[in-house]
Amino acid sequence: MRYIAAYLLLQLANAEATPSASDITKVVSAAGVEVDSERIEKLFAALEGKNIEEVIAEGKSKLASVPSG
Repeated sequence: MRYIAAYLLLQLANAEATPSASDITKVVSAAGVEVDSERIEKLFAALEGKNIEEVIAEGKSKLASVPSG
């Protein structure tokens, strides 16, 4: 989750640029957290060729069907 959060923070800071693995490493390291490069690579593999807004919208629609109570 921390890598996704870092990706989104970087995206908010500059919506026209795509964050790099190095950018995410810097953000996570600045928070004092040990970085797992393999997890960052998996995140980029999962997001490859996708628009982050579309990924978020897809996730929201999936969450809407989850019962809560």
